[in-house]
Amino acid sequence: MAGERICVLGAGAWGTALAIQAVRAGAGRVSLWARDPVRAAAMQATRENARHLPGAALPPAVEATADAEAALSGAALAVVAVPVQHLRPALAALPSGAPPLVVVAKGVERGSLKLPLELAAEIRPGLAAAVLSGPNFAHEVAAGLPAAAVVAGLDAGLRAGAATLLGSPGFRLYGSDDPVGVQVGGAAKNVIAIAAGAVIGAGLGENARAALVTRGLAEISRLAVVLGGRVETAAGLSGLGDLLLTAAGPGSRNTSLGLELGRGRALASVLAGRIGVTEGVATAPALVARATASGVELPICEAVADLLGGRVTVAEAMARLLARPRRDE
Repeated sequence: MAGERICVLGAGAWGTALAIQAVRAGAGRVSLWARDPVRAAAMQATRENARHLPGAALPPAVEATADAEAALSGAALAVVAVPVQHLRPALAALPSGAPPLVVVAKGVERGSLKLPLELAAEIRPGLAAAVLSGPNFAHEVAAGLPAAAVVAGLDAGLRAGAATLLGSPGFRLYGSDDPVGVQVGGAAKNVIAIAAGAVIGAGLGENARAALVTRGLAEISRLAVVLGGRVETAAGLSGLGDLLLTAAGPGSRNTSLGLELGRGRALASVLAGRIGVTEGVATAPALVARATASGVELPICEAVADLLGGRVTVAEAMARLLARPRRDE
């Protein structure tokens, strides 16, 4: 399938990195769509996404454009790389005859409490869609450093095709027929990473972070199973793998936000100085609401939602978690 045309909708750091990776995987042409025509023109002229991924050169086969219909025309695959809270209008704006989708957003939509592929099924019924998720920092993928991810969906042909079109020896893509488990892992790990950052920012130590991340993985497993996923998916790339990367240090937007909250900064102040979207902020209350509606208790995610909502301090949230009744693991 080398030489196929790929469309990437969304010119943030991850969308840009995947456009570069698609060329590395053999795509003949990649259309990288940006909503802002000025930004698209600047990227096309400078061959760089200076705002979101500075230093990563766009290959000649990548064309930056603000014309979504032209970007999608003739594409064998559309990679949808917009944040979850903007996914609904992006899907609704797709022209008729759109190619199969690979959604790379991670989170839960506020209001509807839906996961990305649930939104795709609602808004574009009948259009084949899968989700790509895993432990990936955009700048490392753009640079061609070794990485792995999982393509999850119920359509085996789409899984295999997406892995062929986007994967390469340095970007190893595995298939999964558990899209629910993969999406839950991708959404919840951002919330748990905020908690992990807050623990370190508050000076509570590495022991506390390790315990919190481990118990956070248990929360991912519980919710995934109740929503129809498999427990073993939480131990894979989209669960444990992504959680380890995201909660490991300040290179993660979610962990770095938690660090600042743990140091006493206000949420609004932290967000005001950011360019990219910190998905865990909007996902935390939506994820907790989805879990509550499903009868699942997520103590760590609930603590993060309350912290972000200004209802508790880091010290109060930690005290609440430590006061929970003891039980067997």
